[in-house]
Amino acid sequence: MCFPPDADPDGINDSKVLSPEAREKAYGLIVRNALGFSVGIVEPEELDSAGMSEAVRLSFTRAASSLGVHTDLFIIDGLPVRGFQFEADFVVRGDSRSLCVAAAGIVAKVTRDRLMIEADSAYPGYGFGKHKGYCTREHLQALSTLGPCPIHRRSFSPLRKNRQLRLPFE
Repeated sequence: MCFPPDADPDGINDSKVLSPEAREKAYGLIVRNALGFSVGIVEPEELDSAGMSEAVRLSFTRAASSLGVHTDLFIIDGLPVRGFQFEADFVVRGDSRSLCVAAAGIVAKVTRDRLMIEADSAYPGYGFGKHKGYCTREHLQALSTLGPCPIHRRSFSPLRKNRQLRLPFE
């Protein structure tokens, strides 16, 4: 995510405090005002095989490599992750301290929500369009009833801990 130095888009805030409607509105504002942005997606099987830290590094590398705008420094929300090929500062709670980090969080959340809505059509019965992939009671019930589908991570704790739920993966 990269904004012009004088940018101050109203409505950009920590994605966790915005309603879904406010996030969608902010997403449009971000797209119109950003000098550049990109999203790095890691597939469930990549996360399962590489682990969370490597998946974070991989998604960031994919996004940064396709940004299309030169930047001297990336500001990344969270704790440091080793192995980045780019100059970066890691900032805990960065989404409440940096316009660019907050905007990146909104783009990430809206992108994920849209992917989950698509997954809801492809894999009906799991409620992806409603819970957006978060572990809810309804999601666990669907896993128990239907078993996992191809987009479930094998490393997802309920699948990892419950042998019956893992059977379709084996």
